[in-house]
Amino acid sequence: MKNYLFKAVKALFWSAGVWFLVSGCSAGTSNTISEREEAPATVVEEHGQLSVQGVTLHDQHGRPVVLRGVSLGWHNWWPRFYQRETVGWLAQDWNISVIRAAIGVGPEGSYLDNPAFALDCLYQVVDAAIAEGIYVIVDWHSHEIHTEKAKDFFKKVATKYQEYPNVIYEIYNEPVEDSWTDVKRYAEEIIAEIRKINSEVIILVGCPHWDQDIHLVAEDPIQGYDNIMYTVHFYAATHKQYLRDRTDEAMAKGIPVFISECAGMEATGDGPIDQEEWQRWVSWMDDKKLSWAAWSIADKDETCSMIRDPHAPRASWSEDDLKEWGKTVRSELKKGKSN
Repeated sequence: MKNYLFKAVKALFWSAGVWFLVSGCSAGTSNTISEREEAPATVVEEHGQLSVQGVTLHDQHGRPVVLRGVSLGWHNWWPRFYQRETVGWLAQDWNISVIRAAIGVGPEGSYLDNPAFALDCLYQVVDAAIAEGIYVIVDWHSHEIHTEKAKDFFKKVATKYQEYPNVIYEIYNEPVEDSWTDVKRYAEEIIAEIRKINSEVIILVGCPHWDQDIHLVAEDPIQGYDNIMYTVHFYAATHKQYLRDRTDEAMAKGIPVFISECAGMEATGDGPIDQEEWQRWVSWMDDKKLSWAAWSIADKDETCSMIRDPHAPRASWSEDDLKEWGKTVRSELKKGKSN
């Protein structure tokens, strides 16, 4: 972390909706250094390197912290949102404290086909998150195991960002057909690779059946590593009290949980939003001090994509640019319960 403050000051400033890069890549109005010194601390300046204590996240001062934000859609289909201006707008206007970069693995055009493009998209998001002083989840957005490719990916990314407390690694998005035995074996290999480079970083591990079967983790958790959490994903119109109860039972057995993907409609990502059930989930997450990221910043013709259509801008959205789900998530985030 020795170069963190220096690099942060060198990075991007946000003023009146315009990015100014110190390197001179684009111009605009910026705050002076003295004004930045007087500005309130960023989320990461305040909380620093996170750790897992018990079943929840804690900050560098040992205080509980809750991260709340959004996930970008698959990078290979919505790369236009993997931009500094998108991250900046979400940090400033939506009040996010975490953003999830969903680096697609598997479908055509994904990391497996074009790793250089995937890394370029990812680095733009991570660099922007560092400049904004928010946390960023590097999400290996896969539904199958690709152990050697994942090792190579996380080795590169963990080496590049080993000095920054902003970064969180999600090493397997949503196992579908794999058993917990297989996922656990894979996770142990990837965790070991990351731990060779960074002994502190938070690592998120998925569980079977689209991150629903957290009870299987509770029966046989990963041993020998600190700062490991397990992901639960929900879509409120499909997943109701039974999944909250299952997660409560796992947490009661000492399993740390992070809700790295969630939304208010059906698990297909489509259909009507169940606002009442969504609010039950939000209240439950607040009560349990669980961090969450809502799916997704994308413009696909489906309920869970928050942006109206491909003609909407990639940032600085008006109300008309947002679908109902985008408005719902933005409203929740602007309540200011980020920590």
